[in-house]
Amino acid sequence: MFANKDIIDNAVNSKDHTTLVAAVKAAGLVDTLKGSGPFTVFAPVNAAFAALPAGTVDSLLKPENKPALTKVLTYHVVAGMHDAAGIKKAIMDGKGKATMKTVEGETLTFTMAGDMIIVADNKGTMAHVTIADVKQSNGVIHVVDKVLLPA
Repeated sequence: MFANKDIIDNAVNSKDHTTLVAAVKAAGLVDTLKGSGPFTVFAPVNAAFAALPAGTVDSLLKPENKPALTKVLTYHVVAGMHDAAGIKKAIMDGKGKATMKTVEGETLTFTMAGDMIIVADNKGTMAHVTIADVKQSNGVIHVVDKVLLPA
């Protein structure tokens, strides 16, 4: 990934994010994520999508399920540039916990396990930030190992 390219231009070249890219295209969010932002994206890897119950991804990619797919994807995006240092500081300032409102409208909860940032959805699913601070021209990507789902 290159810091002078936007989130979409970098993601399409990542072999670990082909499912995410297909979902972003199906939801019609390409132009949004190519916008000026800045955006912080918690990007699930292909294995995270594969771990969902059988048929979930195929169902979400159907045109009639575009609203649900859009809701799931925008739940992984926070407005603004939030690097790992800033997230860790917010967790420390919050006495071990921080929350951020997503573009979808619900919140994500952040905690730490040692030096690793943990992101939890409102259903209690916890994703680990496996690669932090992948700088983009219009934001930052943090790679996560689970798909987070809004309530």
